[in-house]
Amino acid sequence: MNRSPRTALGTSTAALAIAFGSLILTAPNSAAEPVDYGKGGGKEDTGGGSDDTGIYAAARIQYSGAVAKSGGSGNVASSDVNWTPPPCWYAPYLGAKDFKKKMSKDIDTSKNTPGMGGTAGSAIGEMERHYEDDYGWTDTPGYKDYNVEKDGEGMFWAGVENPDEPDYLKRKSCTDLPFWVENGDAPPPQYEEAITPEMLAALAYQHMELPDTEVTLAPEAITKVNLPTWAWLDDAAFDEVQATAAINVPGFNIEATTTATPKSLTLDPGTEDATTIPANGECPIADGRIGEPYAKGRSDETPPCGIVYGRSSNGGTFPLKASLTWEISWTGTGQGGPVGLPDGTIEAVQDITVQEAQAVNR
Repeated sequence: MNRSPRTALGTSTAALAIAFGSLILTAPNSAAEPVDYGKGGGKEDTGGGSDDTGIYAAARIQYSGAVAKSGGSGNVASSDVNWTPPPCWYAPYLGAKDFKKKMSKDIDTSKNTPGMGGTAGSAIGEMERHYEDDYGWTDTPGYKDYNVEKDGEGMFWAGVENPDEPDYLKRKSCTDLPFWVENGDAPPPQYEEAITPEMLAALAYQHMELPDTEVTLAPEAITKVNLPTWAWLDDAAFDEVQATAAINVPGFNIEATTTATPKSLTLDPGTEDATTIPANGECPIADGRIGEPYAKGRSDETPPCGIVYGRSSNGGTFPLKASLTWEISWTGTGQGGPVGLPDGTIEAVQDITVQEAQAVNR
């Protein structure tokens, strides 16, 4: 169970918010490479930096492979509406000397702010004692001079927001005070949101950018009433796609690769006056492909994947929606084999004109 610093410090929520708000956590949490639809590719070193003492700071997640160019969410929608990536997490933030430089400056600024007294001022004072004078509480030891004697032997960890989490309260929920983790050690168990390979896999999923679903139709855009419209996907759509997320800092190195593999195609004709083939509209992969390309002379045959429209579009069009379902799994540091994640879907809509006629020569 997470221990709240609000309880630990014995201050009001508002006072702690003011005190803790003086610490501006600038550790970036997202940096994506251009989309390459590859199998993982090389990694861009987007993690922190170091000064002439070799102390690293501001670790950030590195993304590589098939990820969104913007660094934001990709184009994959989870089939499980209850599944979401982590809204926030705790991750390596600063080495001891860098943390002292930043935190002590922020505390001094807050202490000297006009009107900063009462409960809020007390909270700031307790925070200062926590990092300078070894003041702690149950399961949370204090620190002597910001642990500078251990500089290089570990890092302070801090909360990081997921900027793509729409729920403000969830995004802001990792509010525990920064805590120390020795190199090679796991974070204390009370920090349940400490970053893990599984969480990295979910973040890679969130940033994953899959190829657009381009369904080939015959007839292509104008079809006839009661004439089977064949639908299939090019073989190139069946390459697996991978995205990797990693954190690499001294003493802490984890990563996870999320893999997407095409599974099935679902067709929605855009009107109730149509029949899908198969009847449920889901065309599975068979013999390494979805559907079958149309060939001249097969207009009277029933395609393995397609649509039969029962009425015309009356001079307009029907919005045919094609949803390609991808099977998602991940592997990562310390993980023996692939672990399943909810399927993902990519949707595309194309306008179809349906004309009155019983047959057409193709």
